[in-house]
Amino acid sequence: MNDVRPPLHPSVAAVRKAVRDALATLAPSSTGTASGTGNITAAAATDAGEPQQPQQADVLVALSGGADSLALAAATAFEAPKLGLTAGAIIVDHGLQAGSADAAATAAAQAAELGLAPVIVTAVSVDLDGEGGPEAAARDARFAAFDAARRTTGARAILLGHTLDDQAESVLLGLARGSGATSLQGMPVWNDHLGRPMLGLRRRATVESCAAQGLDPWTDPQNADPSYARVRVRETVLPTLEREIGPGIAEALARTADALREDADAFEEMIEEMIEEIVEHAEAGIAVSVGALAANPAALRQRIIRYVVQSEFGVSLTRVQTIEVARLVTEWHGQGPIDLPGLTATRDGGLIVFSAR
Repeated sequence: MNDVRPPLHPSVAAVRKAVRDALATLAPSSTGTASGTGNITAAAATDAGEPQQPQQADVLVALSGGADSLALAAATAFEAPKLGLTAGAIIVDHGLQAGSADAAATAAAQAAELGLAPVIVTAVSVDLDGEGGPEAAARDARFAAFDAARRTTGARAILLGHTLDDQAESVLLGLARGSGATSLQGMPVWNDHLGRPMLGLRRRATVESCAAQGLDPWTDPQNADPSYARVRVRETVLPTLEREIGPGIAEALARTADALREDADAFEEMIEEMIEEIVEHAEAGIAVSVGALAANPAALRQRIIRYVVQSEFGVSLTRVQTIEVARLVTEWHGQGPIDLPGLTATRDGGLIVFSAR
C-alpha cells in the first residue's frame, strides 16, 4: 500500500516559496544576482573571540527564535540544499532581559535540529544611552554581529524574518516622523547582503507555518511592551485603522512602499547619470553647480543634495536641512553658511560648496 503524504499546509508552502525565490538568486546555477549581492567577498575573521577555522556557509538566517525567524529558518533549511547552497544561523543575545541567554540557546538548538550549520551564538553589549535610543542601539549591535558572522563564515547573504506587517509598521512610523519618501519606502527585499524573503507575507503565515511543522517559537516580551513605538503601531494603530477604515490597510501600506521605492530607484539612476557633470572637488569637500541644481525640479534638486551629502560625508539630511540648502540655490540673498551635521554648505559664486567641519 502506497504511503500518502498529508497535504502541505498553505502557510508552509508560502514561506518556502518566498525563500526559494530569494535563494535562487544566490544558487550556483543562477546567472543573475540579487540586488546588491553580486561580487561580495568575505574577508577572514579578525575579531577577537571568533573561531580561527570557522565553518563556511553560503547563507545565514538571523534567528531570534520568534515565529517569523523560526519559520524562515525552517524554510531555508529545507530549500537551500535543493539549490546547492549551505545554510547556517546567527543568533544574537542582546542581554537586555532576564533569560535572554536561555532563549538564545533554545534558538540555537532549534537551528541545529533543523539542520542549519554552522550555528553562531553571539552575545553583544548594547549602549542604552546611545544616540537614537535603545532600539537603535540594539539594532546597531545586532547588525555588527551579523557582519562579523558573515566574515567568519564567508556567507554571501543574511536572511531576515521581516514580514509585510513589519513593512506596514515601518511605513506608518516613517509617516509619523515626517521624514519624506525615503522613510516611506520601507525595507527592500534585498539591500546589499541583507535579504528579506517574506516581505510579501503576513505575520500570521509565519505563526501558522511554525504550528504546522510542530515548531515552538519564542515570544519576546518586548514585542508586547507599549513603551516601544513599533509595538504601539502593531498593537493599537494598525488594528484601529483596520477597524475604522476597513481591511487591507497593511497591504496598502506595503504597496505604497513598493511604489515609492520604484520612484526612488528611478531618481537615483537619473542622479548617477548626471552627477559627474555637475559636481567637482573642493577643498575639504565637494561642490555642486548652482545652475544645474536650479535647472531641475525641486524633487530632483533636493534628492541631488541629499545624494551628494550622503555619498561624500555619510550624513543623511532631514527634509528641513535639505530645503535650507536648496534655498542657497532658489532664494539666494547673500546668506552665510548653513551648519549641517559634521559639515557646512556655502554658496560660492556658481557653486554650492559642502565642506567638512
